[in-house]
Amino acid sequence: QVRLVESGGGLVQAGGSLRLSCAASGSTFSITAMGWHRQTPGKQRELVADITNGGSTTYTDSVKGRFTISRDNTKNTVYLEMSSLKPEDTAVYYCNARSSIRLRDYAYWGQGTQVTVSS
Repeated sequence: QVRLVESGGGLVQAGGSLRLSCAASGSTFSITAMGWHRQTPGKQRELVADITNGGSTTYTDSVKGRFTISRDNTKNTVYLEMSSLKPEDTAVYYCNARSSIRLRDYAYWGQGTQVTVSS
């Protein structure tokens, strides 16, 4: 089991910046990748950014050049630096961890943190 605890959401004006943090605990040795997804009411949860144990990153097109994902493996923590925020970035942001144990894959989610960007 992996437990994820997010922090850092809040209200910011358009053009501003926020940093989200997600600390993992439990069976962190099994984690293969961590990332951030977001969801707005009535829409499916979408991938925002993802980073593997090897440091490879993936971003959804709408955040490229504005968001940066990083990991501190010593702290089992993943960060999402968000800059040049837009009102359309408003959503609940969820931390995600993928793990693999004995050839079985698992996905874990945090409780979510609200990010609101005002125009």
